[in-house]
Amino acid sequence: MAIQVNSQGLGQSLARLRAALGGLESAADRRLGAADSTQTLASELALMQDDRARLAGELDAAMARAERLAQANREVDKRLATVTRNIKKVLGDEKAATPDEPPPDHTASGGLA
Repeated sequence: MAIQVNSQGLGQSLARLRAALGGLESAADRRLGAADSTQTLASELALMQDDRARLAGELDAAMARAERLAQANREVDKRLATVTRNIKKVLGDEKAATPDEPPPDHTASGGLA
């Protein structure tokens, strides 16, 4: 029995095999690229999370400092109002010496910060 080789059929089979191997190579390259991209994205995400945590800490510290400054400002306003009333009382201004008058509110106009 002699085997007859159909050169046209063999050529088509080889072409299909080459196309399939090309597709397999392309798929493997895309998969490797996706893995690299995923690793890069994970690294960037970790860096952003570290930055977020650091910034949140800085924000908390800044807000606490701002609150302490606002509290100190209110205390200074009270003391200045008391000193002003006492000075006016010593100078003889009876109206300014009355304790019913509330101290001026400097916080709305900027005040001492």
